[in-house]
Amino acid sequence: MKKKIVINEYNKQVEREISYTPFRYIVAIFLVVLETLAVIAVMTFLTMYIPYFYFAVVATQIGVAIAIINRKDNPDYKLPWLFFVMLIPIVGFMLYFMFYSRKLNKKQIKRLDKLTKQHVDKDDTTELSEISAGDALIGSQAIMLNKLSDSHTYANTDIRYYPLGEELFAAMVDDLKKAEKFIFMEYFIIEGGLFWDTILDVLMDKAASGVEVRVVYDDIGCMMTLPGNYHKQLRKLGIKAVPFSRLRGQANNEFNNRSHRKITVIDGKVGYTGGVNIADEYINRIVKFGHWKDVGLRLQGEAVNELTRLFLIDYGLNDKKADDNFADYYRYEQCEQDGYCIPFGDGPKPVYERQVAKSVILNMLNQAKRYVYITTPYLIIDNELIEALEHAAIRGIDVRIITPHIPDKKLVFLMTRSHYNRLMTAGVKIYEYESGFVHAKTYISDDETAMVGTVNMDYRSLVHHFENGVWIYKHAVIEDIKRDFLDTQEKSIKFELGMLKENLFQRFVRAMVKVFSPLF
Repeated sequence: MKKKIVINEYNKQVEREISYTPFRYIVAIFLVVLETLAVIAVMTFLTMYIPYFYFAVVATQIGVAIAIINRKDNPDYKLPWLFFVMLIPIVGFMLYFMFYSRKLNKKQIKRLDKLTKQHVDKDDTTELSEISAGDALIGSQAIMLNKLSDSHTYANTDIRYYPLGEELFAAMVDDLKKAEKFIFMEYFIIEGGLFWDTILDVLMDKAASGVEVRVVYDDIGCMMTLPGNYHKQLRKLGIKAVPFSRLRGQANNEFNNRSHRKITVIDGKVGYTGGVNIADEYINRIVKFGHWKDVGLRLQGEAVNELTRLFLIDYGLNDKKADDNFADYYRYEQCEQDGYCIPFGDGPKPVYERQVAKSVILNMLNQAKRYVYITTPYLIIDNELIEALEHAAIRGIDVRIITPHIPDKKLVFLMTRSHYNRLMTAGVKIYEYESGFVHAKTYISDDETAMVGTVNMDYRSLVHHFENGVWIYKHAVIEDIKRDFLDTQEKSIKFELGMLKENLFQRFVRAMVKVFSPLF
């Protein structure tokens, strides 16, 4: 996070803003490193000084390799772990035992079982029948998404699209000021500044007037933006706050299973989601990587209940004292609107047995008739998604992808560009947003279906993190999403084969980056 200090400069006192990591996080990271090194050291010592222990190590190494091969995980994710286990004795399989698992612990699973049983009480028969009558394949997409995410299909929901974070910010503040019953907010990143300070003023006023206000923020996502005890500070202001998956310094899967969700729910009547975190670069109040291109959705209608449910599950998972009856918060305003939508969640096993968002993207690519347009900040994908993009383009589908031209992370940018030539060879059109950084996550197909939410095309989003999105069918808002994509494309550089020239060393670096990209 940041703080202001006063220093002496040329015999004058000057105020500077510096970044620092709160002490609690430093201790937690130190404990993770210490625990990891200690376990590896003990194993190395036993190997050197206890007879025949070396053979046990070799047997373990082989057993772990077989276990990795037999797991149901994506082969692309297995490859770097096999590399570690087989080529780095002891260290490899110890890192596997500590960090490979993405499963939650038993207490979390037990609590989740209780929380996830609180469904939205709804019969989807009418909506699914209407969709299937118009297009059986699209109907099957909706049915599959409902089953994978344990969500529902909704009609009569007003959806507004905001092509910039600034526009979403203004609308959100206006709606927050109208809250009468409750406000729920969950974000990966919250940082002090105009955006958060404006919202916090509203939240404090509402809490003082009797409105129930709750906030969930990801503990690692806010490591550099909030004090280590920020949830306690908010509680003193009358706001019920919890960090998601609090970092405790345990060498396990703490660094996976983060909440990358962005959700605001106001009185159960209005809901917001999209790519926008609560920090000033998202509304271009400050400039970090050129112009920040982000988008969001505003839902009004029965579909907001799904966002309410996702929030209450995440809140209950992290506040052990929470004992909510979700039905008390399921309420909505009836809206007359054409089209359908499915707000959904995604995340690691065992919360979600299959990759929800990835399934939506694959269906969109495999069933498209004319085009698929995608904006994503990162393009770090497995071979299955690469082949789906290629096959769609090869069979004549107009596949276009817009990524940033100014990167926020240079190594990730290198990984993203490593796929360009292969995709362009198959006919996929690649663009980079010349003015800055695209953080939007939008997927559109054939003027009929779209998905907007928090899901990047990378392993973090598709495999590790808790995410959320909104699948949309035959809704007027799809035209707004398409128009914004084409407008963004006009401000982007189109890549052609041969533009990314590489020498031998650069090709080697890109090859190594692709091997280990599933770990990022």
